[in-house]
Amino acid sequence: MKKKSLIKEILAVIPLVFSGLMCIAIVFVLRQKLSEDISFMETLSNISTTIISISGFLAAIIMVYLASTVMSLKTARNSVVNELSTAVKKMNDFRSIIELLLRSKLWLPRLKEYIDEEYSGLTFFEVKEFYKGNSKLAIEFLQEKHDFAETENLYLELKSLLYTSHRDKKVSETISQPKVYDQKLIEKWLEHKCGSGLWYFFGYKYSVFKDALDLDKVYERHQDKIMTLALSIDNEAFEDSSFNEVFISKLGEYMTKEILPKLFQYQERIGQKVPKIMQYLYSIFMVLIIFGVLLPIITTLLGLSSIFLIVSVAVVISIIFFIATSFYQFLSSEAHI
Repeated sequence: MKKKSLIKEILAVIPLVFSGLMCIAIVFVLRQKLSEDISFMETLSNISTTIISISGFLAAIIMVYLASTVMSLKTARNSVVNELSTAVKKMNDFRSIIELLLRSKLWLPRLKEYIDEEYSGLTFFEVKEFYKGNSKLAIEFLQEKHDFAETENLYLELKSLLYTSHRDKKVSETISQPKVYDQKLIEKWLEHKCGSGLWYFFGYKYSVFKDALDLDKVYERHQDKIMTLALSIDNEAFEDSSFNEVFISKLGEYMTKEILPKLFQYQERIGQKVPKIMQYLYSIFMVLIIFGVLLPIITTLLGLSSIFLIVSVAVVISIIFFIATSFYQFLSSEAHI
């Protein structure tokens, strides 16, 4: 892979190197021609007029393309912002549900004290990544025999969904409702399928865990609040639901399949930089304007040295050669061909 990457980098530099060498060669040849034939200055002046026309034409095309692309990107970005706002609200509502479940008496006696006190600072991510050897506490936790019917893992998982950063070790007393989530935290949630524990414990294996997870101990007012929050997340998906193990399982499945993937996708798109092709074209645009339009005009108006006209001609010819030899390769790279 590294060898292929190196070859691609070398191939990308080749057009630039040849264009630079061509520019130097043209400057040398034109200077030599001018020193041997003084009348060549008139020809050079005529060529500079052509260079201005070609540069102006290409620059205008690039400028129109860049302007239209920026407008399209702005429209697309506004659409993504709206979608992201919806996804963030859903995630915030889901976290509110998780907070209510964690605070409830759903859990076996002493479970919360056992995790929050004896294993204070231990995270679900560290437990899932014990093989990396970064947390002795995680290894100790896995080696110890627990009396909570594996629900300690679900408790840790739900706690992780209340973090605000991937570096968090504890859940803050006041659960924040961010407008944008830590992208690395979302990656962690997706990597370890956080939320799927609800589907596993209350759906797939509820017959095994129902004695350790008593939904009837969730306060009735909290049950009502949870149902209201679920309807605000997706009224169509949860409108016929009642507060039971089927609903909790469905909620976890919705979380892992709908909320988290979309939240990650929208935030990633919002954080994307300007496409490389725009940077590429803008660089060419600036070179054409400076060397192909401004330099020859200023040289003619102020009667500057002919070397400036020579440089102008050389740079424009070289940049056209560079476009011809690199544009397809650049497009192929952008399209991951």
